[in-house]
Amino acid sequence: MNIYRIGILFRCGFVLSIKPCRGRPVCLPENKKIFCGQTHRFAHTKTTNIMIAFSLVENHLTTAPNDFTAQTVNVRSFGMSEIVRRIMARNPGLSEAQINAALEEFIREACIIIEDGGAINTPLFNTQPSVAGVFHGAADTFDPRRHRVRTNLSQGTAMRRATASIRTQKVQTAEPAPYILEVHDVLSDTVNEQLTPGGVLQIWGGRLKIATENPENGVFLIDDAGNAIKMPVVIENKPSRLIVMLPADIPAGSYELEVRTTLSSSTNKEVRTLRTRRFNRELTAVAD
Repeated sequence: MNIYRIGILFRCGFVLSIKPCRGRPVCLPENKKIFCGQTHRFAHTKTTNIMIAFSLVENHLTTAPNDFTAQTVNVRSFGMSEIVRRIMARNPGLSEAQINAALEEFIREACIIIEDGGAINTPLFNTQPSVAGVFHGAADTFDPRRHRVRTNLSQGTAMRRATASIRTQKVQTAEPAPYILEVHDVLSDTVNEQLTPGGVLQIWGGRLKIATENPENGVFLIDDAGNAIKMPVVIENKPSRLIVMLPADIPAGSYELEVRTTLSSSTNKEVRTLRTRRFNRELTAVAD
């Protein structure tokens, strides 16, 4: 068995061993050792005192007039390339090629386990397969037109500890920003998950209406490199819902959805400040 002798220190401070090594130590920088087959305590090593900023917006999901919900503000997103750079900064002994190889092998092996119907349990996340849809009688069988296999994700112990340590700060915004509650991909009939190239996307939330004649306004998909793809067609433009057409040539991959608008939610007139909101879920474009 080939052994990946690489230790990776993630942002939330735990070390990941990629392959089992039957009790043999995996070499880490600065003489750190971790042994496979043993139970480890994943230390949380927070490096900054950055707080998550949030503001309060009206909660339209309840009938109570004074109910508000929190919306995070200006949360920075980290893609794979940035994570690799952060790992290299903390671990000078690891090369970019080594880190990428380990991460790619971890992702590949995880996908194989999921394709084989297995569940994954790690300190970062846990997965569990499930079957969705209604079966008509005990003799009914799986029909891809009516049923779907899903992979359910939940936080692992390290992620729960990291989340519990997050500090928050309430902020005020001069003009309330738009907020996104749900993104529905119509062709795949999935919510907060998938993007179908050439399909239709429904975006639910508040203060979403955009000034279509202003080129700065619109619905954008942001890839891992920070490139923005603007949705070319807006089918419906309302404060609580946007319906847009997805370009047919969206490359497969992960994206963040962002709404940009200069319309005031109170006067329905344009203001000078461009207000933006990124959805807090990652969406995946699937190739045809």
